[in-house]
Amino acid sequence: MKILGAEITLTVTDPRESSRFFCTHLGFRESISDADFACLERDDADVAIVLVRRDPEAPPPATGPGPTGVLVSFDVADIAAESDRLSEEGAPVTAPLHRAPAGRWLLRLTDPNRVDVQLTQWAPPAGA
Repeated sequence: MKILGAEITLTVTDPRESSRFFCTHLGFRESISDADFACLERDDADVAIVLVRRDPEAPPPATGPGPTGVLVSFDVADIAAESDRLSEEGAPVTAPLHRAPAGRWLLRLTDPNRVDVQLTQWAPPAGA
């Protein structure tokens, strides 16, 4: 199997708020949108985020209105620079830049609909 791209579909309370977050802080742009739907794309990666308004008639998940157990993760080239930029923008960073025990650098943000977004950068082991 050869994967040519990826699309992540998220059901959220307010697609407009999530769209604003992904466009403002993560470099996405809206390719299609209306009040209940937004498709976000990037010019430098074949990945799309599709935001769909949660059906107001459907019962909310037991843990609240946001997605549960969902983590959108992007590997980036210079996570330290991204951390600085996001701080300057006042982005909602929920776990500041830190190095995980396995050597991966991590930074986490949470959008207004409680979608967790993790930025990562792999670092080679010392002496490699």
